[in-house]
Amino acid sequence: MLGALIEKEITTPEYYPLTLNALVNACNQKTNRDPVVNYGEECVEAALESLRHRRLAATITGAGIRAPKHRQLFGEALNLGRREIAVLCVLMLRGRQTTGELRDRTERMHPFADIPEVESCLARLIEHEPEPLAVKLPRQPGEKEPRYAHLLSGAPVLEQQSYAAAPVTGSTSERVSQLESEMAGLRQELADLQSQFADFRKQWE
Repeated sequence: MLGALIEKEITTPEYYPLTLNALVNACNQKTNRDPVVNYGEECVEAALESLRHRRLAATITGAGIRAPKHRQLFGEALNLGRREIAVLCVLMLRGRQTTGELRDRTERMHPFADIPEVESCLARLIEHEPEPLAVKLPRQPGEKEPRYAHLLSGAPVLEQQSYAAAPVTGSTSERVSQLESEMAGLRQELADLQSQFADFRKQWE
């Protein structure tokens, strides 16, 4: 929902801030979303209340406003620039992305000159203080490039890796040793993500 508010503010400013009905439609649109959702008004209202509590959103009412409207305060709250907001918006709305996908899909919000500029932006988000806002994920089997995810809703759950596609050669003891080494690497990656998530949660407590 926060991603939808950010997206509409940048791409359709003439219709922003959004009424509750417009925000529900923005969340539930079928394009540029992964996964596609079907939120009801009660769900969106509850999310808005949570964002207001965290000072990440505000509701606008008053004379001349026929229905309450809602705006995001995300960039102001976390002191982020337009390019960082664009990257996080796409990660929120479309899930894990490669640098190439991020460059293509942020074009309407912020045109990146090249992949290194996207990587520089991601590095800033990963090193963000007091807590990281993004993470580089371990490359999954069959993937040519690593993907990135946001940490705004906690550490992403890693998909279970399959070792069937990875050739394992040598004696039985060598195969066992190789699998143990791979498992140790996975445990360390998971521990790192859990540590990042725990640190990130502290800023909202």
